[in-house]
Amino acid sequence: MVANESRRAVVSGASGLVGSRLVEHLRGSGYRVSRLVRGGGQPGDVAWDPAGQRIDEAGLEGVDAVVHLAGESIAAGRWTNARKARIRDSRVTGTRLLVDALGRLRKPPRVLLSASAVGYYGDRGDDWLEETAGPGMGFLAEVCRDWEAAAERASAHGIRVVRYRMGLVLASEGGALGRMLPVFRSGLGGTLGTGRHYQSFITRHDLERAMLHGLETDALSGAVNAVSPYPVTNREFTRVLARVLRRPAVLPVPAFALRVGLGELAGELLSSQRARPSVLERAGFEFEHSELELALRAVLSPG
Repeated sequence: MVANESRRAVVSGASGLVGSRLVEHLRGSGYRVSRLVRGGGQPGDVAWDPAGQRIDEAGLEGVDAVVHLAGESIAAGRWTNARKARIRDSRVTGTRLLVDALGRLRKPPRVLLSASAVGYYGDRGDDWLEETAGPGMGFLAEVCRDWEAAAERASAHGIRVVRYRMGLVLASEGGALGRMLPVFRSGLGGTLGTGRHYQSFITRHDLERAMLHGLETDALSGAVNAVSPYPVTNREFTRVLARVLRRPAVLPVPAFALRVGLGELAGELLSSQRARPSVLERAGFEFEHSELELALRAVLSPG
């Protein structure tokens, strides 16, 4: 570990589900945090415009660590060609812009922590997936592969790069779980397709802790599966969520109905990634919410 007092971090995607809480977590851990934002922002923010290929390099001078989370929402609607282009460009083009800017600084940051996703692996059935597994097939797998490659270019500038392949992030206020909760609370929840596909998950709290661990552990670099050690099938996820909410979940959504409603996105929702956080565990990270029921109860607790 390295001391973090008076260190400065910049966070992109700081208004999102993960980034908004991570900013506060880092500040509580002694970091001075600036947000990388579009538009005016607040005093101390650093401006950028990925679409216009503009970034305030002067505002990045003196930064010790960068956490790059920015990216167009994947599950906000049906994938048109234009939407797929925005999803890709917001990740790949934006990351290239940021990395190039960091490389031109008088003193580049010591670490870049860049988001990715277990979608990197594609649909892999029951296979256990450690970080050494290769990329899969499909749109999201290709996006994640190119996204990670864009981030890894920072290593040529002497920056330690950590690529966090995140699973389903559990938080009651948003994300996939936030969209599920009204349906399940109304008693209309159910499995997706056969329910046999695996879902790798992590609570937002554990993800924040894992990211701080990555920033402060100098030996940690490369790909990191940011997931609980105990992935579950969609059928199990449905059963446990219904039990925690004390509601029935008996209305499965057939795969064909998902495909009719969501098109290509449905295939990604039904894909299976049974990921294992081998790198995090070897680096000494300990999960607070490793099992699904414990995780859901923690996330949904009123306190």
